[in-house]
Amino acid sequence: MTTATTARSMLIPAGWRMIYNNPLCSSEDVSDFRMEGDAAVTFPMGRMRLESTRDPEEGQAANLVFWCPEQFPPDFVVTWDFWPVREPGLAILFFCAAGIEGQDLFDSGLAGRSGIYDQYHHGDINAFHVSYFRRRHAEERSFHTCNLRKSYGFHLVAQGADPIPDAADAEGPYRMQLLKQGPYVQFAVNDLLLFSFKDDGTTWGPLLGKGKLGFRQMAPLIAEYGNLQVYAP
Repeated sequence: MTTATTARSMLIPAGWRMIYNNPLCSSEDVSDFRMEGDAAVTFPMGRMRLESTRDPEEGQAANLVFWCPEQFPPDFVVTWDFWPVREPGLAILFFCAAGIEGQDLFDSGLAGRSGIYDQYHHGDINAFHVSYFRRRHAEERSFHTCNLRKSYGFHLVAQGADPIPDAADAEGPYRMQLLKQGPYVQFAVNDLLLFSFKDDGTTWGPLLGKGKLGFRQMAPLIAEYGNLQVYAP
């Protein structure tokens, strides 16, 4: 994929190079992505808009995950642009996602997934996920945080402030920046570092390695995404 590149993230180590560059501006850009759950993927503003097509009253059955098909290495920086359009809801990025025994995330031997949260943190996959726009419940809307969790399991391993305004006041784009290097995970928005985490490889299970990235939304959030870029050594 080719597009004009945005400014390099503060989290990209010297000497790392871009290995994936997707503008997320048309259906052709995501033709090989994989949707889990029932959702619409549109491009009304020239950027990828995700929204559930199910009634939010259906709970977890109304949520979605949209996976990039690429297999990324254990060490990488991923950056993407984010615009919240409509609340309430919640936005998450899964990363280092793979089968619990190291299988490819799309291996036919793994249990099916349909956007229901338990399938991702107590199923047969391992992953990190960072929830960076949490506006689903009243307590999330009144006190904004970004949470990093590690699975298998539902381990909250790091937390930081969420600087993104509510959708009514958001202008965007907000440049999301995430580093995974060995045992370290760091997360920033618009070059503001929000948390750093060092995984000891024991307390919350073994260190995670190569795997896939996926955008998750909880209904009825509508959000837009652009300029997905990945850097690696």
